Amino acid sequence: MEVYKEFVLKYKESDIYLYTIKNDNEISISVLNYGGIITRILTPDKNKKFENIVVGFKDIKDYIKNPSYFGAIIGRTAGRIYKGEFKLNKNTYILSKNYENNQGHGGNIGFDKKVWDLNVVKYKDKISLQLKSKSYHMEEGYPGNLDMVVTYTLDNNNNLSIVYEATSDEDTLVNMTNHTYFNLSGNLKNPITNQILKIDSDYILEIDETGVPTGKQLDVSNTPFDFRKITKIGDRIDSNHNQIKLANGYDHPFVLKDNKTQDIICMKDIDSGRYMKITTNQNYVVIYSMNFTNGELLYNNTKNNTRYGICFETQNPPIGYNQTFLKNSILKKGEKYIQTTNYKFGLTK
Repeated sequence: MEVYKEFVLKYKESDIYLYTIKNDNEISISVLNYGGIITRILTPDKNKKFENIVVGFKDIKDYIKNPSYFGAIIGRTAGRIYKGEFKLNKNTYILSKNYENNQGHGGNIGFDKKVWDLNVVKYKDKISLQLKSKSYHMEEGYPGNLDMVVTYTLDNNNNLSIVYEATSDEDTLVNMTNHTYFNLSGNLKNPITNQILKIDSDYILEIDETGVPTGKQLDVSNTPFDFRKITKIGDRIDSNHNQIKLANGYDHPFVLKDNKTQDIICMKDIDSGRYMKITTNQNYVVIYSMNFTNGELLYNNTKNNTRYGICFETQNPPIGYNQTFLKNSILKKGEKYIQTTNYKFGLTK
């Protein structure tokens, strides 16, 4: 296995580097120490052609603003928080509001905007990139000084694992995830609507017009959200279902079945033969089908088009009406937050 480090730009007073891990099968992942952003994952197709299976920018400088959060670590809390406020221990905390009247993905300067300390840890059959940072008391409105460690590990069995760890000196909220947009066609040749998906989920959370959970669960049976059998992503993405129309596609928390030993999510691209299987210790995944874009130039020299990537944001549920799901994201003083998600890459036989 190999690891490379490349200086890419100066941001304020910090040097931004791109780290690339390559395993013995030539599969590689590239990560910036800015935002922990995954810019490339190169895997082979059935003809042994290696291509990038994530969405990314052509110009590395575009990752500084990155309004779509391509590849980034998200925190302190992933998803929206209704009205940008919450109550904890009889105190009301007012958060920065960057998603209309709500807070989204940690606020104006979330974990996606931090320059992380990055250490390379080498093992016999795997290499880890260990990113460390600190979120200070009342940063973006959150209480407590939070110490975070996020570890990306690539092994020779073509597994990419992401482990998120955090501790706080006060009770606070933590709900971290990664915002990589996957496209298994390779180099963004085709939209994700042509790819197929299976999700072990019987329910989604209902959202309102701003993407906030209302607190209600909806049965996926006989709806566009039923992926319990392998289904083409584009088959029902433009249906007249009210929840689809509200989000202009998929942008919903799926309730995952309580079986963490099997692949909870499986995505495949028939033409290339690529597949990706996801396991996680989280009970929810927010699936976002790139329903809106910001028009930046991507690495394949195309503009940022809709439906050319899909996010699997494994996490606790976003905080909705009447503080629903708040308790899922509470981290007590001195306790340890730990979230693990594994991505297995392969080829269909």
